[in-house]
Amino acid sequence: MGAAEAAAWRTAARTAARFTAVGAGVTAFGAVAGAALIVGQAEQARRRIPQAQEPPPRGDGVYGTRFPGEPIEMVVLGDSSAAGYGVHKPRETPGALLATGVSRRLQRPVRLHRHAVVGALSAGLPHQVEAALERTPHPDLAVIIIGGNDVTHRTSTHIAVRHLVNAVRKFRAAGARVIVGTCPDLGTIQPIQPPLRWLAGRWSRQLAAAQTVASVEAGAWTVSLGDLLGPRFAAEPARMFSLDRFHPSADGYALAAASMLPTVLAALGAPEERMALSAGEGVRSLPQAAQEAARQPGTEVSGTQVAGRDRGPAGRWATLRRRPTAWFTPGASGARRLFGNLRGAAPTLPLEQEREDAHPSTVEELA
Repeated sequence: MGAAEAAAWRTAARTAARFTAVGAGVTAFGAVAGAALIVGQAEQARRRIPQAQEPPPRGDGVYGTRFPGEPIEMVVLGDSSAAGYGVHKPRETPGALLATGVSRRLQRPVRLHRHAVVGALSAGLPHQVEAALERTPHPDLAVIIIGGNDVTHRTSTHIAVRHLVNAVRKFRAAGARVIVGTCPDLGTIQPIQPPLRWLAGRWSRQLAAAQTVASVEAGAWTVSLGDLLGPRFAAEPARMFSLDRFHPSADGYALAAASMLPTVLAALGAPEERMALSAGEGVRSLPQAAQEAARQPGTEVSGTQVAGRDRGPAGRWATLRRRPTAWFTPGASGARRLFGNLRGAAPTLPLEQEREDAHPSTVEELA
């Protein structure tokens, strides 16, 4: 165990002890009992969360073939949140949802390549980046969602962020716009019980803030996923969870896509996505913006300038925007609002009820 991990474990034990100690002060016995409780809850959560049985559907292909022009090359990297583990149809995966949305909003075809791997740590990003750039040397857009497994494995924040930054820099050097969906809040996951749930939430937010700072410094845009799904999961767990009660359902992934799509479109130059800043938004120092974003899911952070300067007294300048997701209702009607209706007729959307006479047989025709 390295020094950083040892320090994290001591912090966990002290925090757990605050919830388990009785009476005045925290004794050594309380600290040991608290640590034992954390270990026991972690083992219990592992038993309650089934192991991945099979990879999620890929969804690779061209979306929006009816639109003119060369396809926008899009690659998706990360862990199960990026791969879409828990859904059963290619059109329900995050990459397919985003590709569909981009295609319809920009009226351009989008070629999707998914390189995300279920269970991946940030340390696995170099292999994914290498595979992505080998297949698509000059992607237009790279979407990375990573961090959850780093929290569960207690990976050093410094190590996890270093791998993410290297990935962002390589894609930026290849000419791609990069969108990073920061670490989701694992404190919202039902199989994890307090006090481990509280610790998981804290560690998730810490990693998300560090990812935001480092990614924006490297030239990416970030979107905080946080506890975006928490309230919906609590209200409708049967609908928002997949069968393993750990990963999102198709509706859950659609809600995450709803929070990321405006940022993806803005990064690709869609003018309507660059609306005037509203209350609570604006220019911050990057560290301040990262902390706010970690607390508020659906928040976009991107680099900016103030008076022609990239940096101020507190570091890099950043613009913070809060992307609305409350309007999004899971299901077919919500999908219409998310992806738009460019042709004036109700399109066949990834979340609509499947009809044998309505859906094509190949992914290239799905959009």
